[in-house]
Amino acid sequence: MIYLRNAFRLFVSQYGSIDSTKNEKVVVLLEGHCGKLFFSRLQEDDDVADSVKKKARESGVKAGVFMLIGALKCAELGCYKHGEYVTTRLDGPLEVASCMGNIAIDEKGETIVHAHIVVSNENGQAYGGHLMRGCNVGPTAELVVLEVAGVDLQRRYDEKTKLKLLDLG
Repeated sequence: MIYLRNAFRLFVSQYGSIDSTKNEKVVVLLEGHCGKLFFSRLQEDDDVADSVKKKARESGVKAGVFMLIGALKCAELGCYKHGEYVTTRLDGPLEVASCMGNIAIDEKGETIVHAHIVVSNENGQAYGGHLMRGCNVGPTAELVVLEVAGVDLQRRYDEKTKLKLLDLG
């Protein structure tokens, strides 16, 4: 039996400058509570990033966290460098040792998934990075999405980083 208590709190932090001359920082927090919990099985050849986004959208999740385990035929991992992602492709079979992330919306209301993934090959060598499109499910993958209610979790494009960053203000 699974019990989830409503006492769970999600804290998302972002540093904002108070006095740039002194480099003082303040932590901005958003607090929410557990909403619905969704379990889903991804099918062979499904793209993980696209599937998480689709499942969140279909379930009406606009703020949440997720985790995924399973196997992949191939993986596309990203590493942020100078305003863009440098990607590495790995061919499988691969085990998903860990995949977790968050779900938010952007200023246009589009679902945004930000996730990192660690995969391992048959020799136990592990590789990790930003979850990119191109991570295709092998036999199966299992997705758990936890909706965070009472939070307006948004991402906005940041010109300096060229990323959609959490806007907690």
